Amino acid sequence: MTVDSFWEKFLNDYPEYKNKTYSAWGFGVDATELSELVKEGIKTASTSPFRLYAIDGEELPKVNDLSIVLDGSEKPVCVIEHKKVYQVPFKDVTEEHAFKEGEGDRTLEYWRQEHYKFFIPLFERYDLEFTDDDIVVCEEFECLFSE
Repeated sequence: MTVDSFWEKFLNDYPEYKNKTYSAWGFGVDATELSELVKEGIKTASTSPFRLYAIDGEELPKVNDLSIVLDGSEKPVCVIEHKKVYQVPFKDVTEEHAFKEGEGDRTLEYWRQEHYKFFIPLFERYDLEFTDDDIVVCEEFECLFSE
């Protein structure tokens, strides 16, 4: 199914969103596994490095933004709505946020280890160094629709 046809199916169930726009994307580490966690309602949050938004020319997410989450094959899995977006230093991400990310044992320790594994090489691609003081964008979202 294409992203456009998935969006049309969503609008059939949620016509109140017909005038809204959306983005379509997959999570960076394991898009298929993480999209399934979102679909199951286990993953309700995500974190990304603030500095890279400007470098990549991407807009920061905003409350009420809609997204179609894609799997590793770029197939649409679900539609989410952003409910909360805030920025904090990496070192200040909370246990609550780590739990909402829904991965591994859902602890802050696990969350930090996995994000180090992803952020450090990601920053190196830009000839940058990632530190605990780097600002991250924390997003909380709700899965509105899936098949």
